Amino acid sequence: MAKVLVTGGSGFIGGHVVKSLLEAGHDVVATIRNPDREADVRTTLGVAGCPRLNHLSFAIADLEKDAGWAEAAAGCEFVHHVASPFPLGSPSDEQKLIRPAVEGTLRALKAARDAGARRTIVTSSFAAVGYGHPERREPFTETDWTNPDSPDSQAYIRSKYFAEKAAWDFVAREGGAMELSVVNPVGVFGPALNSDLSSSVGVVKALLNGQMPAVPRLYFGVVDVRDVADLHLRCMTDPKAKGERFLAVAGRVMSVHEVATVLRARLGARAARVPARETPDWLIRIAALFSKQARGVVPGLGRRRTMVADKARRLLGWSPRSNEEAIVSSAESLIALGLVD
Repeated sequence: MAKVLVTGGSGFIGGHVVKSLLEAGHDVVATIRNPDREADVRTTLGVAGCPRLNHLSFAIADLEKDAGWAEAAAGCEFVHHVASPFPLGSPSDEQKLIRPAVEGTLRALKAARDAGARRTIVTSSFAAVGYGHPERREPFTETDWTNPDSPDSQAYIRSKYFAEKAAWDFVAREGGAMELSVVNPVGVFGPALNSDLSSSVGVVKALLNGQMPAVPRLYFGVVDVRDVADLHLRCMTDPKAKGERFLAVAGRVMSVHEVATVLRARLGARAARVPARETPDWLIRIAALFSKQARGVVPGLGRRRTMVADKARRLLGWSPRSNEEAIVSSAESLIALGLVD
């Protein structure tokens, strides 16, 4: 069993990675930005049934500051760099998002290398793989990279692209003996541990709370956060993961309307406020003349970006849950946590 650092340990994916590592018998150090969060994270994991919490410790580290990183990584054999800035809206200056994503990744990698870590696993995104390309029928794979210069590569997409590129470049030039693996999830669903939600689970919450009278014609891949955590652990321990990136997607792409249909079918009365209608594209385009939020939706209307996880299945034996299980477990956790009105 190893001592393992997880950055962003209080976040949605980070919390599940911490939980999976503790369940597997490892000692875990989790970074948080605010020491006041330690008690909340311990309580959250305890309520979720996480074992061995006495083998979890915390370190204070911020993506935008040098302080604390060396101490956080000290003695760690593996590092999972999960922390990444995620905006509530599109920032007026995209560098406010891109800079901390890139510099934070480099801080984590430098700390891991200097601590003598064997391997670092970076949480990237499909955002670094499948955007800025013309329409195409064939699915995206790990050989593909987003075109950051395309108009549909918005700030968050560009931040994930540049952060992952920086990771590969750093390890190639300055990583020494340290190995790198990268996980590229699509829309991450699955059980919420607390009110810190992924954007995808946030969509489920909005649907359940009736915040969308109708849904836009948007499509995305689906994966359960528990399977993302499982893939992180496989990347950590399997020699075949060295120097590889892995798409994390469970099955076919789904539309928001299909997600809503699953919720109504599986939850019954608990999904009474979930909409049954899809908003016409023309109406969203009109709304985009006045709404910044609607303008952000327009480039994706009707666009189906398909992707496959054949590589993770073949090389690492990864076998994710179904789309439906990921979506329904999101909803049930939100209801159990009292996050549905």
